[in-house]
Amino acid sequence: MELEKAEAIIEAMLFSTGSIITIKDIMNVVELGSEDIEKIIQKMKIKYDAKNSGIELVKLEDGYQLCTKKEYYDYIVPLFDNRSKPSISNAALETLSIIAYNPKITRSEIDAIRGVNSDGTIYKLLEYNLIEEAGKLDAPGRPTTYKVTKEFLKMFGLSSLDDLPELPKYKIDENEQIVIDDILPEDQEEQENTQID
Repeated sequence: MELEKAEAIIEAMLFSTGSIITIKDIMNVVELGSEDIEKIIQKMKIKYDAKNSGIELVKLEDGYQLCTKKEYYDYIVPLFDNRSKPSISNAALETLSIIAYNPKITRSEIDAIRGVNSDGTIYKLLEYNLIEEAGKLDAPGRPTTYKVTKEFLKMFGLSSLDDLPELPKYKIDENEQIVIDDILPEDQEEQENTQID
């Protein structure tokens, strides 16, 4: 198949579905190898980024989706019904960040990190499709584990969990508590450790 025709087909697929399409899905339709498809998609991405377009091609884990550009959000919102958007509480954000940094974590492990029961928060995050069940832990009771969804990646503008910012360095005091005031840049911490030795 000609690459120009394949590009038009891929664009039509992405536009018409309005959801994430994997390379494998595209391969089944256009009958090209993954390398050719990746080249076509990169060419499309450059095209959308270069011209004054209202859409962009977004990579989400192993798939791609056509989305409207964030800067046009205010112009698009009035076209849709104005139901109030679900708000995410601080507790939900805290739980979400724990799950994002610890894929396949159990509810009891989340509770241990937070120090409070997270049942209600987990149900809300499941309802908002920001987290999903990742399987069962091979432990007594076979507890359910959780991970974030592609919807989470899309909402926070991430291609994958590798794009999450690094967690800060911290110190633990004699009571085994994190001392926030002593969070140090990595190079400064190394200098202090060298001086102590």
